[in-house]
Amino acid sequence: MTVLIVGGSGFLGAELARQGRLAGWETAATFHSQPGEIAGVSWHRLDLRNPASLQEVLDAVSPRAVVNASSGGAEWAVTAEGGMRLAQAAAQRGIRLVHVSSDAVFSGRDDLYDETCLPDPVTPYGAAKAAAETAVRLLCAGAVVARTSLIIGDGRSEHERMVHALAAGTRDGALFTDDVRCPVHVGDLTAALRELTLSDTAGVFHLVGPDAITRHELGTLIAQRDGLDASLLPTGRRADSGLPGGLRVHLDSRVTQKHLATRLRGAREFLLHQTPAR
Repeated sequence: MTVLIVGGSGFLGAELARQGRLAGWETAATFHSQPGEIAGVSWHRLDLRNPASLQEVLDAVSPRAVVNASSGGAEWAVTAEGGMRLAQAAAQRGIRLVHVSSDAVFSGRDDLYDETCLPDPVTPYGAAKAAAETAVRLLCAGAVVARTSLIIGDGRSEHERMVHALAAGTRDGALFTDDVRCPVHVGDLTAALRELTLSDTAGVFHLVGPDAITRHELGTLIAQRDGLDASLLPTGRRADSGLPGGLRVHLDSRVTQKHLATRLRGAREFLLHQTPAR
């Protein structure tokens, strides 16, 4: 089975490529500026803003499935239009598509968001993600839209690196005490995405851990795991910061979990039972 990982040089994409190779997949992956270093993976430069670039990669790889793990941030041409373009190409070629979306598609106005909830974004990034996942659902009836949250992983994630920098005083900022998300471990998320890629299921899935915690609580757990002094972590309130975005975005993943053999662990479990990150 040949699988193409779009965004394979990113944090999640690299783990998808690594696990794919271990599972025996014929794995291809894309990059924008620099290829990854995972042995056995074929690397292809891709600019999702360029239709010809996408068609060239699909022609070269001829994948049976594509996992879109790209991260274009709030850039509409990459995150929204690029996701739409990929959905259209997958539909035209009969390629299975697993599209990774985000809890940023929600405003946080509701107490709990299950898989049936429609997007109501309040940030440019959330709007771009919502547009892309809507296109996927409309153009690819058999596709998977997988919404996730903060991705953590053995010291390598953006959030873990930020905690270390804040504790060391080498970075300005604060960990918000009123900003709630549902972190997931990159290994669990990747295993779930691989499981969905191999299945014939379709629709919206929530791939997050069951623990809804604040960014400060998450930072404290990371500090405890890594032997840092959590009292050094600066705190603040997102509501006072002027930054856009929902405060409490709690994805309900209970229905999704019933469809998966992979168990999505909560942050308290996977952080308190890990060895310190190096």
